[in-house]
Amino acid sequence: MLKVLIPTIMLIPTSCLINKKWLWSTTTYQSLIIAIISLTWMKWDSETGWTTSNLYLATDPLSTPLLVLSCWLLPLMILASQNHMMTEPLIRQRSFIILLITLQILLTLAFSSTEIMMFYVMFEATLIPTLIVITRWGNQTERLNAGTYFLFYTLAGSLPLLIALLFMQNNLGTLSMLTIQYTNNMNMPSWGEKIWWAGCLLAFLVKMPLYGVHLWLPKAHVEAPVAGSMVLAAVLLKLGGYGMMRMMVMLEPLTKDLAYPFIILALWGIIMTGTICLRQTDLKSMIAYSSVSHMGLVAGGILIQTPWGFTGAIILMIAHGLVSSALFCLANMNYERVHGRTLLLARGLQMILPLMAAWWFILNLANLALPPLPNLMGELMIITSMFNWSYWSILLTGLGTLITASYSLYMFLITQRGPAPAHMLALEPSHTREHLLVILHLAPILLLMLKPEVMWGWCL
Repeated sequence: MLKVLIPTIMLIPTSCLINKKWLWSTTTYQSLIIAIISLTWMKWDSETGWTTSNLYLATDPLSTPLLVLSCWLLPLMILASQNHMMTEPLIRQRSFIILLITLQILLTLAFSSTEIMMFYVMFEATLIPTLIVITRWGNQTERLNAGTYFLFYTLAGSLPLLIALLFMQNNLGTLSMLTIQYTNNMNMPSWGEKIWWAGCLLAFLVKMPLYGVHLWLPKAHVEAPVAGSMVLAAVLLKLGGYGMMRMMVMLEPLTKDLAYPFIILALWGIIMTGTICLRQTDLKSMIAYSSVSHMGLVAGGILIQTPWGFTGAIILMIAHGLVSSALFCLANMNYERVHGRTLLLARGLQMILPLMAAWWFILNLANLALPPLPNLMGELMIITSMFNWSYWSILLTGLGTLITASYSLYMFLITQRGPAPAHMLALEPSHTREHLLVILHLAPILLLMLKPEVMWGWCL
């Protein structure tokens, strides 16, 4: 654990002290080395599943893929932000990179903590750097409104969780993930148990987000700079899914009865957000709503509590994290050239940037879960376990899959095909940095097809 944490912390003095000329390249290289070192976590040799470095930090096969994903994302965020940050004063460039590094440290601590209270503190602490990135480096004045939505939705969901955790600590005497499964059940009246169950899960359902408490997400995505959108889509939403999986161990007997409304809301949300995507005019908003749709499927897979549902959820979280982050990168590349996110004003780019159109095509196919990509594997596992839970769920999940395919192809056709508008003159050509950025997103997705047990190893 420390072999990744200490070099990441050392990135902060590096970015403070290094010469302006080498700031972006050095931080990119150092963070990429850290990401490569983090791949060593994939080697599991512990019989209990946990590989501990001390009493409070440990990795297991559930947290490892998400830890590696968050480490992998830091160099990509720095790469994606270079172009639009170059015009800023040096102090702002340094503070932007430091915020991204701080976010990486907090995420690493959140995913590797063995104490639930420590996980809660880190879960909340990720709010601060993300909020500063959105409200300081966002594009429009609505960024302040988006920041307020983001803060209050997340905090309103998190306070019941804090009370539920304190109550649990008082009753059980421990909040350690290593020992809590061996403790006795909590003694509460039946209505108290139900409120406690809702308190434990509400924060994570808001963070995922579940349809109904999702309004903060499109606002935050649309107003955030590219690095903010990338980390939100790829890792911060996955904190919700990870937290739900961890809490399910303690909520075992209650979930079977209480999860029904949430599963139905998640499935209904897949269809609702999919149809919202079909009538979007804003490119980033469209990708943001598609994230809500995919995370609805993940929430359903976790709540039905079967091994297949859990495995499908973790696979879909990893695959969706990489694909949606890459789509936000491509949307930003369009924005840097056309200076607008409106779909109608940025058509026919295939004629001008043909290689970029190939990246758009591949990533849209990945978004609609083309076989044999891990996206399809995750979706099929969740849909199968849903079908086993209730035959009627196939109507909602099947329709959701069709709508996903529709808006993914619509997104590709409207941005890339057709004649280029007359107002698009002298667009900048694509750069090697941009192609490298997309390749670094695509490579893990393609490699996971060859060795998928890296993601579902915890289930074996």
